[in-house]
Amino acid sequence: MQKDITILGIESSCDDTSAAVIRHGVVLSNIIAGQKVHEKYGGVVPELASRAHQQNIIPVVHQALKEAGIDKKELTAIAFTRGPGLLGSLLVGTSFAKGFAQALKIPLVEVNHLQAHVLAHFISQGKEDEKFPKFPFLCLLVSGGNSQIVLVRDYLDMEIIGQTIDDAAGEAFDKCAKIIGLPYPGGPHVDRLAKEGNTHAFKLSKPNIEGYNYSFSGLKTSFLYLLRDKIKENPNFVEENLNDLCASLQFTVIEILMDKLRKAAEETGIKQVAVAGGVSANSALRQAFYEHAEKFGWEVYIPPFSFTTDNAAMIAMTGYFKYLNREFCGLDMTPFARVGNSNFKNEARQKA
Repeated sequence: MQKDITILGIESSCDDTSAAVIRHGVVLSNIIAGQKVHEKYGGVVPELASRAHQQNIIPVVHQALKEAGIDKKELTAIAFTRGPGLLGSLLVGTSFAKGFAQALKIPLVEVNHLQAHVLAHFISQGKEDEKFPKFPFLCLLVSGGNSQIVLVRDYLDMEIIGQTIDDAAGEAFDKCAKIIGLPYPGGPHVDRLAKEGNTHAFKLSKPNIEGYNYSFSGLKTSFLYLLRDKIKENPNFVEENLNDLCASLQFTVIEILMDKLRKAAEETGIKQVAVAGGVSANSALRQAFYEHAEKFGWEVYIPPFSFTTDNAAMIAMTGYFKYLNREFCGLDMTPFARVGNSNFKNEARQKA
């Protein structure tokens, strides 16, 4: 086996351009360039996102290599996000990765963005007290675009056993936040304001969906109708009840998430439980995990904040495991916007 397996990861699925270097599972750098331009629009504008990626990707990769203290010639392979995500944004990262890999004459590894969120739990920062999940484990994957319960049997053997049938939890946070006048992205603002509010101030709709699947569209409608009726009575209702609205919204979203996760843990008998994705940065969700650990004997795993949102370290980490498994892709690989199956396995894979 090669002496030093050093992977460059490239992430460009949405509005963050990121590059990271991982050597033998230890992160050496993880650079992220955000895009402030979307804030005034209340959401990500795809065309603006892809243009910003074009501007950011070379400086970000350069900085990642510099911070890692390595030369590009030391790279073993390049891993990139193939999807899901915004197609224009993905094309920028995919094209750069292909060109860079071809120039260096090293393998190219395509990565499923959602699988990478799960494998973020295995990124090492070189600390002695690090703990990683043991197989099998359940992972609640929650972000702006996805809400899933994933059964993880091995690094590259995962199955989605539950997922949203409409909106994602992060999407519910952001859209409800926008309705009450909070900036984009709304999730962190809801989290902050909820700390001073009453979680039971307002009762919001909870779905009755079979199995482990989720639904958040009804919650959004319930929130909208509550505001409509209350504002008729008091035009200043939102301003006077902002903390309570955020607390009630956050409480309901987390209850919906944890009810299904708890059911999955009970029925599978698995007590190793993890959380991943951007919404895993939510302080109340993290607290719910700790409470469930104490009440139900779960062993919980929550990634550092730097690995919860979209980042290239998780792409490089996934690329590392796929490299060990000799799973490479050709230059004809194209990105995809949506996930089409339930086990994260992409088409047109080739094994060396």
